[in-house]
This record gives sequence, structure tokens and C-alpha cells, in this order.
Amino acid sequence: KKISMATLTKTKKTTTKTSTPKTTAVKTVKAEKVPAKKDAAKDLADLFEDGLKDLYWAEKNLLKNMPKMHKNASSAELKKSLEDHMKETENQIKRIEDCFKELGKKPQAAVCDAMKGLLEEGKGIMEETEMGAVRDAGIIAAAQKMEHYEIASYGTLAAFAKVLGYKQSLKLLLATLEEEKKCDEHLTQIADTNLNTKAK
Repeated sequence: KKISMATLTKTKKTTTKTSTPKTTAVKTVKAEKVPAKKDAAKDLADLFEDGLKDLYWAEKNLLKNMPKMHKNASSAELKKSLEDHMKETENQIKRIEDCFKELGKKPQAAVCDAMKGLLEEGKGIMEETEMGAVRDAGIIAAAQKMEHYEIASYGTLAAFAKVLGYKQSLKLLLATLEEEKKCDEHLTQIADTNLNTKAK
């Protein structure tokens, strides 16, 4: 049976026809400029000082909360890590005070919303986990979130200090930054040494 070219063309058109996927409309959020407060930072030096105030509050409140984390930890290695970091945090607070001295300012704390939220989350994790390996894993998770916030904050302020020519502050902030990185690495090691497996 002979098939005409017209029939072949018609068949091709029928078989190659595909349905067009439906596109969903993306909702656009109206963006607005955020008005500055009366005491808003006017330059990098002001922003640097505001950052110091945030970290001063963050470190002081972290120091208040670490004993609770220590008491709720079961792992001897985790307890030791928290003890060591409490001592480091005391020195880190002193370093921030020395940064204020270089600015010729009195040390002042401003509520750090980020750390406040992380501390609340850490408390919630302890309430929602059974004592033992599971709670230890939760404490490490919460502590590392705090460490990551601090690493970002100290790194940023060190960059500001370098541009502003605050040599003493730069040295102090970099010293704390290294401690925070080492603490974060140590917490990862503790979690990896069978702790997470036990929690499983």
C-alpha cells in the first residue's frame, strides 16, 4: 500500500506534538526602602562600634548560658570543650573591651537579636531531647550555630578594623576569630567520634 507525502507529513505533525507546560505566576513582594533610625550609623566607624556592642552583648549572654549547656551534656569530651570555651569567652569579652578602649569609648552592650534567637533555640533543643547522646548532638548543633554567627561577626569587624586603621582592634579580633574557628572544628570532631552514631 502506497502512502502519500501528505499523509507522512500529517503523521509527523501528530506524533511530535507536545503539551506546553503550565507556568505558575511568581508572586512579587513589594520592596520598600527601610527608613534609618535617628541614631543610625553614618559611616564605617559607627557601624564598627555598633558591631562591637552586638558582640559584647552576645559574648556576655553566651557566657551566662554555657553552664546550662555544660550541665545538660553527657559526653565527657563535650563537657571539657564547653569548659574550655567558657574560659576563652571570658578573654574574648576582655578583648572587646580593649577594642572599645582603642576607640576611646566606654564598653557598651546592645541587644544582639541574632544571638538572642540562637540562645532561645539552644534552650528549646535541650527541652526537646532526652538526656544522653541525643541531647549532646542537639547541644553541639546549637553551639555550632552560635559559633558560625560569631565567626561571621568577628571576620566582618576585623575587615572593618583593617580599613579604619584600628591596628590593636584588628589584632584582637583576629585572635578571637581563630579561637572561634578552632572551637567549631573541635565540636565537629566530637560529633564525628561516634556521638552522632550513638544518637541514631
